Amino acid sequence: MNGAWRAWTASTVRAPMPIDPAVLAPAAGGARRHALRCLAVLVGTGAFTALMAWCEAAGLSRPSIAALFLLAPVVLYASIGLACRTSDSASYFVAGRSVPGLYNGMAIGADWMSVASFMGLAGLLYVNGYGGLAYVLGWTGGFCLISFFLAPYLRKFAGYTIPDFLGERYPGWAPRLIGLVITALCSFTYVVAQVYGVGLITSRLTGFSFEIGIFVGLGGILVCSFLGGMRAVTWTQVAQYMILVVAFLLPTVWLSVKQTGNPVPQAVLGAQLQKVGERERQLMADPREQEVSAFFRAEADRYGAMLRDVDAALLRERLAAQSRIDTLVAQGGSVSEQRIAERALISLPKDAAAAREAWTRVRDIDQQRALPLGGMPPQAQQFAGDPDGDATQVAAFDSSRLNFMALVFCLMAGTAGMPHVLARFYTATSVPQARRAVTWAVLFIVLLYISAPVLAVLLKYEVLNDVVGQRFDELPRWILEWSKVDAGLLSVADVNHDGILQLGELRISGDILVLAAPEIGGMPFVVTCLVAAGGLAAALSTADGLLLTTANALSHDLYFRYVDREASTSRKVAVSKVVLMVVALLAAYIATHKPAAILLVVTPVFSMAAATIFPALLLGVFWKRANHAGAAAGMLAGAAVTLYYLVTRYPSLRGAADAPALWFGIHPASAGVFGVPLALAVAVVVSLATRPDPSASEFVDHVRRPEA
Repeated sequence: MNGAWRAWTASTVRAPMPIDPAVLAPAAGGARRHALRCLAVLVGTGAFTALMAWCEAAGLSRPSIAALFLLAPVVLYASIGLACRTSDSASYFVAGRSVPGLYNGMAIGADWMSVASFMGLAGLLYVNGYGGLAYVLGWTGGFCLISFFLAPYLRKFAGYTIPDFLGERYPGWAPRLIGLVITALCSFTYVVAQVYGVGLITSRLTGFSFEIGIFVGLGGILVCSFLGGMRAVTWTQVAQYMILVVAFLLPTVWLSVKQTGNPVPQAVLGAQLQKVGERERQLMADPREQEVSAFFRAEADRYGAMLRDVDAALLRERLAAQSRIDTLVAQGGSVSEQRIAERALISLPKDAAAAREAWTRVRDIDQQRALPLGGMPPQAQQFAGDPDGDATQVAAFDSSRLNFMALVFCLMAGTAGMPHVLARFYTATSVPQARRAVTWAVLFIVLLYISAPVLAVLLKYEVLNDVVGQRFDELPRWILEWSKVDAGLLSVADVNHDGILQLGELRISGDILVLAAPEIGGMPFVVTCLVAAGGLAAALSTADGLLLTTANALSHDLYFRYVDREASTSRKVAVSKVVLMVVALLAAYIATHKPAAILLVVTPVFSMAAATIFPALLLGVFWKRANHAGAAAGMLAGAAVTLYYLVTRYPSLRGAADAPALWFGIHPASAGVFGVPLALAVAVVVSLATRPDPSASEFVDHVRRPEA
């Protein structure tokens, strides 16, 4: 046995890490106390919402109600953070390994219910129909993989981070550092999406600009993770889970009662889906909708013609804009008209490269909007095409079904390799409690996942029946207010000039549908604020977990491992806090540039985690012959092929450049379907071709040995 293994077993296995008695005290006396605290959060949420409803009825202004709904949860989270503040490394990094399974399950549920789930999932199902169920199946299946294959063994290892596990299972610097880079990359990309969601919610509640909203919300993100680390984040996430699930279920139940009189939304899904399908068929046959489609088809053709000779087209556009200005000046046009014309000239692309990128993006959007139903597939459609149609339709059906399965696979394996989720199992009190935590987490997550498809159908019913077909001067208030936040999130335009809103003239991002659900359903403003508070809880909980995962990995596995091995406990915590602050500010800066829709940002992260961390962990637990050379080579190979496929084919990464042909027709978001088998194959081949690690057998025996 080598020296590294002896040192690790001496400090971790045979002499378990000391835990702060103050951390254990609540667990020892605590089941009832924890239950009472959870009940207090639920009762407090209901009482506060009722109070705000009374204030709304009494005439309190909307900005004041929104500000109180933004402030009150942050005060709650800050209070928990202050109560759990610590400078003890065990408490800061892994909550003292003292979190019972039930509450760990709640924390995992909140950690997982990011804005991608809370805001993005129902919106995705609204926009893409039931093809979006791949996310529900993939994410849920991923937790099954974690429960059976990873959670108990990670807890038995009793480390701090995922790179920590890789570094001890595969002695040597390469697996740890590669794992560190992948952990930081995945967690940072994911946290940018959470900060983006915080900006949307904060700006909607406060009226601040999107950029200011991000940095205001950043204070809420930092208040817990900065003060108390994983200990504070864990108990904050328990409170956040209860708030977010109530906030999600309330509008779903409300819409169900409003439309059908039934308070069980899942029971009315079939009937409402049938009504939505009937309305969709009416709209597809509507001549006015066909006029709108023809307009966008003509616009797409116009931009396509401009893209055939970008330099000449850009010159024509500039001359036309300048001619418009000259005409207005000569004819004595109003100052406002002249300013509009000048802005049109200034807004033209600066050069041919910028023009090609901008016009390609607009052409693609117009091509999509030229399709029936504004580019959305019918809600009940499972896959594109028709298995009983002509050759083209059969090919489209087969491709859609293949991509559905590929995405489910990548989301499953990616969930099982997601660092911020896996790190939570280090906080469990024991291996059995780690298993129970996964079971509870799946239950808590399912409460939202079985409701998201229903909410998507109920919202589409409202929009198709109560919004589409209205006069533009009578549109609901929420359309105007959301279009002010960002025209990219919601916009309307009377392109056929009939004064009536057609479905094709409404462009709405799936990211805002859940936040706008109370207004779409005609609910009181206080419900809108509650849903926003729930979305904020989802974003804050995940952002806290991701920031801690990133900062802990960078500090524990880089700084303390290779720079300052003798750092004191207080110094470890202080350095981690500094790293956390830097990562948070960088994520906020990137989020201000509005990189893409939330799920479009998040999805590639799962392919990367699936192709790197998941194979290394799986082989590390179940195959003693896997060694450090094989693990490093496998992670590098999986990362290389996944990144190559993403960069060369993912639209937001390749820009306006023409994409090479897809491999087997697989969409780039599912690049992990190529990375996972390659990573496993390379790891196995290289491990068999090189010498085994001396400590591997004893390590595997230890983590897989049942607890007494």
